[in-house]
Amino acid sequence: MAVASSNEVTQLLEEWSSGKREALDKLTPLVYEELRRLAHRYMNREQPGNTLQTTALVNEAYLRLVKRKNVRWQNRAHFFAVAAQVMRHILIDHAREHHYAKRGGDARKISLDQVTLMSPERAKELIALDEALEALARIDPRKSRIVELRYFGGMTIEEVAEVLKIAPVTVQREWRAAKAWLYKAVTSEDSF
Repeated sequence: MAVASSNEVTQLLEEWSSGKREALDKLTPLVYEELRRLAHRYMNREQPGNTLQTTALVNEAYLRLVKRKNVRWQNRAHFFAVAAQVMRHILIDHAREHHYAKRGGDARKISLDQVTLMSPERAKELIALDEALEALARIDPRKSRIVELRYFGGMTIEEVAEVLKIAPVTVQREWRAAKAWLYKAVTSEDSF
Protein backbone atom coordinates (compact mmCIF):
# COMPACT_ATOMS: atom_id res chain seq x y z
CA MET A 1 0.00 0.00 0.00
CA ALA A 2 1.42 3.35 -1.02
CA VAL A 3 1.49 6.06 1.60
CA ALA A 4 1.77 9.68 0.54
CA SER A 5 1.59 13.05 2.16
CA SER A 6 -1.32 15.35 1.50
CA ASN A 7 1.11 17.70 -0.27
CA GLU A 8 2.34 14.95 -2.59
CA VAL A 9 -1.22 14.00 -3.55
CA THR A 10 -2.13 17.66 -4.08
CA GLN A 11 0.93 18.17 -6.29
CA LEU A 12 0.08 15.14 -8.42
CA LEU A 13 -3.56 16.28 -8.71
CA GLU A 14 -2.40 19.68 -9.93
CA GLU A 15 -0.07 18.07 -12.47
CA TRP A 16 -2.85 15.76 -13.65
CA SER A 17 -5.19 18.77 -13.97
CA SER A 18 -2.65 20.44 -16.22
CA GLY A 19 -2.62 17.42 -18.53
CA LYS A 20 0.34 15.35 -17.35
CA ARG A 21 -0.75 11.74 -17.82
CA GLU A 22 2.24 10.38 -15.88
CA ALA A 23 0.94 12.22 -12.80
CA LEU A 24 -2.23 10.11 -12.94
CA ASP A 25 -0.09 6.96 -13.10
CA LYS A 26 1.74 8.05 -9.92
CA LEU A 27 -1.46 9.25 -8.26
CA THR A 28 -3.47 6.06 -8.75
CA PRO A 29 -1.72 3.87 -6.16
CA LEU A 30 -1.69 6.77 -3.70
CA VAL A 31 -5.45 7.39 -3.75
CA TYR A 32 -6.85 3.97 -4.61
CA GLU A 33 -6.56 2.50 -1.11
CA GLU A 34 -8.20 5.55 0.42
CA LEU A 35 -11.02 5.31 -2.12
CA ARG A 36 -11.42 1.67 -1.08
CA ARG A 37 -11.64 2.72 2.56
CA LEU A 38 -14.33 5.28 1.72
CA ALA A 39 -16.32 2.70 -0.23
CA HIS A 40 -15.79 0.07 2.44
CA ARG A 41 -17.14 2.37 5.17
CA TYR A 42 -20.35 2.80 3.25
CA MET A 43 -20.65 -0.84 2.17
CA ASN A 44 -20.16 -2.01 5.77
CA ARG A 45 -23.55 -0.50 6.51
CA GLU A 46 -25.05 -2.85 3.92
CA GLN A 47 -23.22 -6.16 4.09
CA PRO A 48 -20.09 -6.28 6.23
CA GLY A 49 -17.08 -8.04 4.83
CA ASN A 50 -18.10 -8.23 1.19
CA THR A 51 -14.98 -6.83 -0.45
CA LEU A 52 -16.03 -7.72 -3.98
CA GLN A 53 -18.91 -5.27 -3.73
CA THR A 54 -16.67 -2.61 -2.25
CA THR A 55 -14.26 -3.18 -5.11
CA ALA A 56 -17.02 -2.77 -7.68
CA LEU A 57 -18.08 0.54 -6.09
CA VAL A 58 -14.56 1.94 -5.84
CA ASN A 59 -13.67 0.85 -9.38
CA GLU A 60 -16.75 2.53 -10.83
CA ALA A 61 -16.09 5.68 -8.81
CA TYR A 62 -12.45 5.72 -9.88
CA LEU A 63 -13.37 5.29 -13.55
CA ARG A 64 -15.82 8.17 -13.33
CA LEU A 65 -13.25 10.38 -11.63
CA VAL A 66 -10.58 9.62 -14.23
CA LYS A 67 -13.00 10.36 -17.08
CA ARG A 68 -13.75 13.86 -15.79
CA LYS A 69 -12.31 16.51 -18.06
CA ASN A 70 -11.21 20.04 -17.22
CA VAL A 71 -11.31 19.53 -13.47
CA ARG A 72 -9.01 21.80 -11.50
CA TRP A 73 -8.27 19.75 -8.41
CA GLN A 74 -7.62 22.13 -5.53
CA ASN A 75 -6.10 19.57 -3.17
CA ARG A 76 -6.42 16.07 -1.74
CA ALA A 77 -9.52 16.99 0.27
CA HIS A 78 -11.25 18.37 -2.84
CA PHE A 79 -10.51 15.14 -4.72
CA PHE A 80 -11.98 12.95 -1.98
CA ALA A 81 -14.99 15.26 -1.60
CA VAL A 82 -15.74 14.79 -5.29
CA ALA A 83 -15.11 11.05 -4.89
CA ALA A 84 -17.70 10.94 -2.09
CA GLN A 85 -20.19 12.69 -4.32
CA VAL A 86 -19.50 10.28 -7.18
CA MET A 87 -19.95 7.27 -4.88
CA ARG A 88 -23.23 8.71 -3.65
CA HIS A 89 -24.50 9.05 -7.21
CA ILE A 90 -23.45 5.50 -8.08
CA LEU A 91 -25.23 4.11 -5.02
CA ILE A 92 -28.36 6.19 -5.60
CA ASP A 93 -28.48 5.21 -9.29
CA HIS A 94 -28.13 1.57 -8.32
CA ALA A 95 -30.80 1.88 -5.63
CA ARG A 96 -33.20 3.50 -8.09
CA GLU A 97 -32.55 0.81 -10.69
CA HIS A 98 -33.04 -1.90 -8.07
CA HIS A 99 -36.22 -0.26 -6.77
CA TYR A 100 -37.50 0.17 -10.35
CA ALA A 101 -36.80 -3.47 -11.19
CA LYS A 102 -38.65 -4.60 -8.04
CA ARG A 103 -41.69 -2.66 -9.29
CA GLY A 104 -41.81 -4.49 -12.61
CA GLY A 105 -39.30 -2.38 -14.52
CA ASP A 106 -37.52 -3.62 -17.61
CA ALA A 107 -35.94 -6.99 -17.01
CA ARG A 108 -32.27 -7.18 -17.90
CA LYS A 109 -29.39 -9.52 -17.22
CA ILE A 110 -27.11 -8.42 -14.41
CA SER A 111 -24.24 -10.07 -12.63
CA LEU A 112 -24.62 -11.83 -9.31
CA ASP A 113 -22.50 -9.10 -7.70
CA GLN A 114 -24.97 -6.46 -8.84
CA VAL A 115 -27.93 -8.42 -7.47
CA THR A 116 -26.44 -8.70 -3.99
CA LEU A 117 -25.04 -5.19 -3.83
CA MET A 118 -28.10 -3.75 -2.12
CA SER A 119 -31.14 -5.19 -0.40
CA PRO A 120 -34.60 -3.85 -1.35
CA GLU A 121 -34.97 -2.33 2.11
CA ARG A 122 -31.61 -0.58 1.88
CA ALA A 123 -32.44 0.69 -1.63
CA LYS A 124 -35.66 2.23 -0.32
CA GLU A 125 -33.82 3.84 2.62
CA LEU A 126 -31.10 5.21 0.35
CA ILE A 127 -33.63 6.71 -2.06
CA ALA A 128 -35.50 8.30 0.86
CA LEU A 129 -32.23 9.72 2.18
CA ASP A 130 -31.31 11.08 -1.25
CA GLU A 131 -34.72 12.76 -1.60
CA ALA A 132 -34.35 14.25 1.88
CA LEU A 133 -30.83 15.47 1.05
CA GLU A 134 -32.14 17.12 -2.11
CA ALA A 135 -34.86 18.84 -0.07
CA LEU A 136 -32.27 19.93 2.51
CA ALA A 137 -30.02 21.25 -0.29
CA ARG A 138 -32.84 23.54 -1.44
CA ILE A 139 -33.12 24.94 2.10
CA ASP A 140 -29.49 24.82 3.22
CA PRO A 141 -26.93 23.66 0.64
CA ARG A 142 -24.02 23.67 3.09
CA LYS A 143 -25.74 21.32 5.55
CA SER A 144 -26.57 18.99 2.66
CA ARG A 145 -22.94 19.02 1.52
CA ILE A 146 -21.75 18.29 5.07
CA VAL A 147 -24.01 15.22 5.22
CA GLU A 148 -22.78 14.07 1.82
CA LEU A 149 -19.14 14.37 2.83
CA ARG A 150 -19.60 12.80 6.26
CA TYR A 151 -22.07 10.03 5.40
CA PHE A 152 -21.12 9.07 1.86
CA GLY A 153 -17.51 10.22 1.95
CA GLY A 154 -16.71 9.05 5.45
CA MET A 155 -14.78 12.26 6.07
CA THR A 156 -13.92 13.48 9.53
CA ILE A 157 -15.16 16.80 10.91
CA GLU A 158 -11.72 18.28 10.24
CA GLU A 159 -11.61 17.03 6.64
CA VAL A 160 -15.06 18.46 5.93
CA ALA A 161 -13.97 21.77 7.46
CA GLU A 162 -10.95 21.81 5.16
CA VAL A 163 -13.04 21.09 2.05
CA LEU A 164 -15.72 23.66 2.88
CA LYS A 165 -13.25 26.17 4.32
CA ILE A 166 -15.18 26.60 7.57
CA ALA A 167 -14.35 25.99 11.22
CA PRO A 168 -14.61 22.42 12.56
CA VAL A 169 -16.99 23.61 15.28
CA THR A 170 -19.32 24.94 12.55
CA VAL A 171 -19.19 21.58 10.77
CA GLN A 172 -19.99 19.76 13.99
CA ARG A 173 -22.93 22.06 14.80
CA GLU A 174 -24.37 21.88 11.28
CA TRP A 175 -23.80 18.10 11.10
CA ARG A 176 -25.94 17.63 14.22
CA ALA A 177 -28.65 19.95 12.90
CA ALA A 178 -28.65 18.27 9.48
CA LYS A 179 -28.92 14.78 11.00
CA ALA A 180 -31.91 15.88 13.08
CA TRP A 181 -33.56 17.51 10.07
CA LEU A 182 -32.97 14.44 7.89
CA TYR A 183 -34.25 12.07 10.56
CA LYS A 184 -37.45 14.03 10.82
CA ALA A 185 -37.78 14.27 7.02
CA VAL A 186 -37.15 10.56 6.41
CA THR A 187 -39.43 9.33 9.20
CA SER A 188 -42.33 11.69 8.54
CA GLU A 189 -45.33 10.60 6.50
CA ASP A 190 -44.96 13.51 4.08
CA SER A 191 -43.08 13.10 0.84
CA PHE A 192 -40.76 15.59 -0.77
